[in-house]
Amino acid sequence: MRKSLPEFKYMTFDVVGTLIDFEGGLKECLAGIAAEAGVTIDGEKALSLYRAARYSKDADLFPDDLVRVYLEIAPKLGLPADRRYGERLRDSARNWKAFADSAEALARLAKDYRLIAMTNARRWAFDFFASELGNPFHAAFTADDTGTEKPDPVFFERVFDFIASEGNSKDDILHVAQSQYHDIGISRKLGLTNCWIERRHAQKGYGGTIEPAEFTKPDYHFTSMAGLADAVAVARN
Repeated sequence: MRKSLPEFKYMTFDVVGTLIDFEGGLKECLAGIAAEAGVTIDGEKALSLYRAARYSKDADLFPDDLVRVYLEIAPKLGLPADRRYGERLRDSARNWKAFADSAEALARLAKDYRLIAMTNARRWAFDFFASELGNPFHAAFTADDTGTEKPDPVFFERVFDFIASEGNSKDDILHVAQSQYHDIGISRKLGLTNCWIERRHAQKGYGGTIEPAEFTKPDYHFTSMAGLADAVAVARN
């Protein structure tokens, strides 16, 4: 039987895609480049091309890899294949916005839980994301800190070690994420209780996130961070 929401001490969070609207940020930047080039692009097509290019054996750490990704997808979108535009796409991460409900929901949850960020982004980008979210985290783990990316179990093990150093265990964690591939599937295999934030519930497909080999039914399921925060409030009252 799954644990009730008040029983957890920690909530660990995927950041990019769960809390930060990276798809919106990518599409906005690419649309700006397209407008300057005198062309129009289909945002969902751009995300599909991004996804295919991002998850290759030549991939670099995120979001630095957006330079390479841009140069690969630009010709397919009718955009200029110029490195300076790839650097512009990479640097746009500094300005990506949080989903409208993210900061408020995190502030509410931080009153009852220790919040830990777990992001495949590099530390330089995470610092901007954390500021955008109101700096709510008790601790944060990035690709720079772990030397790997989710869904590698090693990433999660680093977090488990940190929590053990505070006298707790992975049983005290609710892992919250939107990516079935990077988070929900592997968290289940590692014995974590998980919560799927289905950000694309009103859209078809997986957008900019790789499709999992199989769908994992989560322990908790909401379509927004506000939904999770509201459920916690109800459970605690």
